[in-house]
Parts: sequence; structure tokens; C-alpha cells
Amino acid sequence: MTSAANDNSGTVYLVDDDPAIRTSISDLLDAVGVRTRTFASAEDFLDAQVANLSGCLLLDVRLPGMSGMELQTKLSEAGFNIPIIIMTAHGDMPMVRKALKSGAVEFLIKPFRDEELLEAVEQAFAVDAARQRAGSLMNSIQARAERLTKREHQVMSLVATGLTNKEVAEKLNLSVPTIKLHRGQMMRKMEAETLADLVKIWERIKSSGETSGGDV
Repeated sequence: MTSAANDNSGTVYLVDDDPAIRTSISDLLDAVGVRTRTFASAEDFLDAQVANLSGCLLLDVRLPGMSGMELQTKLSEAGFNIPIIIMTAHGDMPMVRKALKSGAVEFLIKPFRDEELLEAVEQAFAVDAARQRAGSLMNSIQARAERLTKREHQVMSLVATGLTNKEVAEKLNLSVPTIKLHRGQMMRKMEAETLADLVKIWERIKSSGETSGGDV
């Protein structure tokens, strides 16, 4: 197993009602330096109120009470996007498709080889690391955008669509020199060196729904 799982940066949250499986998987992951927290049911996992999940969720489909698929849906609806590995001894293609469509990164059919599980965990940890990097970048971008005045935000939204300074000036009923001034201040605050940088930043802002600006 490569450094994606060995860096000890995440935890495998294992939900399975079979104590023997919980023990064997925990022992395997512990042997390669991966932290594990185990739960006998979906309800136990929810009751633990685990916050700031980092790592992945290893989830059995058939559980007492709430099923694994129901837990996956509940977490998705609540905004938890931790990578999920679904495992079951009773899988079929419709179930596989549903799990993957709902965001699972892998679907394991019991009994599976140790190597299959370790590879799936490594993949899930890589997905989680990318998710955290994207989240940190978005937080940084939003913090920068909050420093913009309303006018600078307007200029950014227009410049990012490809409009020239003259076209932006006409839309906002301002002079070209004024637009150049706002544009320069906006680019500096957003830490965008080129128009291409600004376009990427603006697309992230739009996708997050953060499109408001400060005072003029």
C-alpha cells in the first residue's frame, strides 16, 4: 500500500454488523498503519456524531435497522461527502449502479481479497485528499472575494466572461480609466496574475454560489 494510506492522515470508519469482519478488517488496516473506528450499525455510526470526517467510510449494505444504502443516502442529503466503499455478500448490478451513482468510490463483493480492500481504501483516501485540497482552495478564494467592494465584484464578473475594459465601462456606465482602476485592484485582491487565473477563480465562485460583493 502506498503513502496515500500510510501517511496516517485519515481514518477508515467501518460499519458492519459482523464482529468477526470488523476485527479482521481492523487488524488488516492496523497492520499497514491505518486508523480504524468500527460500528455495528448505521445508527451506532450516526449516534457517534463523528465530525470533520477525514478518510473514508467502509459500509456494509445489509445492516440491522437502517441499511448501508439508506445511510449513504442520509449522509449525502446531510452534506457529508466522505468517500464511501460499499461492501456486501449479496451485490447485484442494480445495487452497484445505485451505490456508484450515489457517490461510492468502490463496491466490494464479499469475500474479497486483502489486496482489493487495501487498494479501495487507498483510492478512497486519494479522493478524500483531493476533496480537502479543493475545500481549502475554495475557502481561500471566498476569503479573497470578501475583500472586494461591490463594484470590484461587478467588474470581476464581467471581465471573467471575456468583456473588454471598454465593454465593461459601457455596461456599468463608467469611464474606461475607472474600470482599469477597479480591475487592477480586483486582480490584486483575488491574487490573479492573468485573465485565465481570474476565469478559473470566477468559475469556482459561481459553482459555490458565493456571488455577492461588498460595498462600492
